[in-house]
Amino acid sequence: MELAEMIKQVKSRPDLDKAGMILCHNGVVRGTTRGGAPISELTVRADRERLAAIIAEIKSRPGILDVLVEIREGLLHVGDDLMYIVVAGDIRENVFAAMMDTLNRIKAEVTKKEER
Repeated sequence: MELAEMIKQVKSRPDLDKAGMILCHNGVVRGTTRGGAPISELTVRADRERLAAIIAEIKSRPGILDVLVEIREGLLHVGDDLMYIVVAGDIRENVFAAMMDTLNRIKAEVTKKEER
């Protein structure tokens, strides 16, 4: 799924009038590790069951209408889209917190990466 399609899906909700914000994240493969070493490609694996549990938990928070996540698995190259996250909710404090928690938990609990 593409990011624009994910936004369209959220906007088609019958309860969209409760949303004051739709926040999006588009993670891409960068050309260096966090430590600065160059990389040319990345292999990504995702634990889909853990991802579903995290999404359900974040969606249950007050003010959060929807959380959509797309993770691309397999061999990716520098500049490739890696992950999309869309969070819709009532006010920015709720939406920003939900986005940060979703992203951080996915990185810690869902995805495994091998850099080359």
